[in-house]
Amino acid sequence: MPSEIIKEQSRCIAHEIRNQVSICDVYCEIIKKQLTKNGIENDSIERAVECIQKSVKMINNSLIDLKTLDNLKQSICYVNDLVEESINLGKVYIQDKQIQINSNLKENVQIYVDENKFLGCLINLIKNAIEAIETKGEITISTEITSKKCIIKISNNGKPISPSAQKELFNEGFTTKKTGSGLGLYICKNNLEQQDAALSLIKSTVQKTEFEIQIPIFK
Repeated sequence: MPSEIIKEQSRCIAHEIRNQVSICDVYCEIIKKQLTKNGIENDSIERAVECIQKSVKMINNSLIDLKTLDNLKQSICYVNDLVEESINLGKVYIQDKQIQINSNLKENVQIYVDENKFLGCLINLIKNAIEAIETKGEITISTEITSKKCIIKISNNGKPISPSAQKELFNEGFTTKKTGSGLGLYICKNNLEQQDAALSLIKSTVQKTEFEIQIPIFK
């Protein structure tokens, strides 16, 4: 059956990609050992290697999901830790732009999520915010805590999303980017819904574009 063929091909492709991704992790370890061996201390290189290894881990876990068709591995995580890690990993997309990422985080509550998928969603939203800013601007990530929920807000002062695009923003295949796939926000929304979380666009004006994630607090 076609569906079984697709599943088997997906497993095979995932297996082969994992083999190549593991090489990246091996060379990261080699770099770390060489730095230690030669007594070299370089914070920028060390942070870069850590980011690469974290990204490799996220890719690897996603490929395991594809190989086994097991799509959710939830655990108890601290929300502020996830936000701070997403900021650290997302900064790589700034490149030559002058962008300040600010955070305003409240109580470090626990949430029950798939760590890699949740991180992936946060990083995707940060990446989109960076891309919305042409050369200079600010991104702010803040949290609000209610009796039952944690609310994460990601805002930027870049180019606003048109009213017509706002209506289709989370649809599969819809994109406003020349090289976009139209899958980023669609996947984020679906992944978050699987974790009892909700993603929405709150506003998009000349002054500010703001996305919001609402997720239950784990108690």
